[in-house]
Amino acid sequence: MEKLVIIGAGIAGLTAAIYAARANLQPLVISGKEEGGQLMLTTVVENYPCFPEGIMGPDMISRAREQAKRFGTRFKDGNVEAFGIKSGGNNIGKENVYDVVVDGEKIEAKSVIIATGASARMLGLESEKKYWNRGVHTCATCDAPFYSGKDIVVVGGGDSACEESLFSAKVVNSVTIIHRRDAFRASMIMQERVLGNSKIKVVWNSSVEEILGDGKKVTAVKIKNVNDGKASELKTDAVFLAIGHIPNSAVFKGILDLDENGYIKADSRMRTKLPGVFVAGDVHDKIYRQAVTAAGMGCQAALEAERYMEGITRG
Repeated sequence: MEKLVIIGAGIAGLTAAIYAARANLQPLVISGKEEGGQLMLTTVVENYPCFPEGIMGPDMISRAREQAKRFGTRFKDGNVEAFGIKSGGNNIGKENVYDVVVDGEKIEAKSVIIATGASARMLGLESEKKYWNRGVHTCATCDAPFYSGKDIVVVGGGDSACEESLFSAKVVNSVTIIHRRDAFRASMIMQERVLGNSKIKVVWNSSVEEILGDGKKVTAVKIKNVNDGKASELKTDAVFLAIGHIPNSAVFKGILDLDENGYIKADSRMRTKLPGVFVAGDVHDKIYRQAVTAAGMGCQAALEAERYMEGITRG
């Protein structure tokens, strides 16, 4: 039986592994289908402390993985297909044993940290894949500064789209929001800030049908008016998708408490409703979604797992 199983090998899961391994919890990390998480799809990360020149997302994940292995973390490739309570109950303070099923293999664990992340919603275009990280992005906080003095497009109409646009407007020349409806879904205060910003304009009732480029970078988007079907092109240097995220939490539905969007609920100490089950990173965090905050939650979850294991060991 495993002392601790960590589900997910992004920066949250790997940080948890580093702390847990140093605490002699001998963690087993299940890598998952998106090993490394969203950092594997990121180019230069410039806002993570201790890397003044920036670091490539995949390089950060590789270093964190090696650091975790250095302290004895073990890794298992595969996807978690099922999760359940083998013995125990739902009461905090009561020792449980959990079943984690990985590609048909059942693993028993005394404690679990869920760090399965979230996936950005995409438009589903081939051109979107072609120009990924060459003008197509999902995090303005991470990548908008690369387009200082240039013109960008933000796709979406909720709080995320407004937040991305407002942040980007501080560093780029202009922001054009493309929204398929005739009104934002964002909170009123966010709408007021966006509509009152002279560097932001909105193209209503429109959808992005294609992302155009010169083979190396994005140069424009093809837009269609959803009311009359009229097509047009808009020149842009980048496209930021802000149409939401999908937390990777489906396997935990009915076992853990999820909010209306599927994010796993937990208290301020990363504890879920099940004793010994903790959460970290974007599968829980729908507000910040940054590498540094995910790492911080991974640290919290590991420290809480250590305390939990000490408690059940003492009996």
